[in-house]
Amino acid sequence: MVVMKYGRVLLKLSGEAFAGRGGERKGGIDREAVGFIADEVASVVRETGVQIAIVVGGGNILRGARAEDIGVSRVTGDFMGMLATMINALALQAHLEERGLTTRLMTAMAANQVAEPYIRRRAIRHLEKGRVVILAGGTGNPFFSTDTAAALRAAELAADALLKGTGVDGVYTSDPKIDPSARFLPELDYKMFLDQGLGVMDATAVQLARERKLPIIVFNIWEQAALVRIIRGEKLGSLITG
Repeated sequence: MVVMKYGRVLLKLSGEAFAGRGGERKGGIDREAVGFIADEVASVVRETGVQIAIVVGGGNILRGARAEDIGVSRVTGDFMGMLATMINALALQAHLEERGLTTRLMTAMAANQVAEPYIRRRAIRHLEKGRVVILAGGTGNPFFSTDTAAALRAAELAADALLKGTGVDGVYTSDPKIDPSARFLPELDYKMFLDQGLGVMDATAVQLARERKLPIIVFNIWEQAALVRIIRGEKLGSLITG
């Protein structure tokens, strides 16, 4: 029997992923993109048996940091963004269940008709029973990104690693979509990430991961079988550790 490198992981999906490649420019929810992600998660569950929780963002619908653009306060915008994560979570849940997976949607905001309240012990129990746990609503508080929510939930649920799916192959010295001289960093430590202000993940999330000694792997979500390969222990993407 093949021993997996990780027994329990938390996958962070940005809202832009739900809109497909170049999602920030397109917005909305792309059926093929969500279907691809659901296929990847289904492969992980069936081929490895690893316990997986997923934190979703909502930037494809609304980003709280841009609240002023629509004439509302940052606090109101952040709550609107939390509701946007629930829309994405429901879409992902539907696609996962179409593929025969058992899921539970949990949220930090009350939404009793569509989701369970996030309770740490209950979430762990769902994972232990082999259910995919989808976590929406961020932290439930304004001014915190869904990256920070992902690091927080990964720590609470005792995940072995935090996996962040992005549209690039990992962490670069600068944005490779803008700067052709950007260098890929296969491995780096938390301090380097924070000192250089590398923007692929929220600094608060990385600091929390640093305190909990939680490994972060940043990888290209659109690379076929990347998720299952990482869980099997292949070196893929960028590893951020102490």
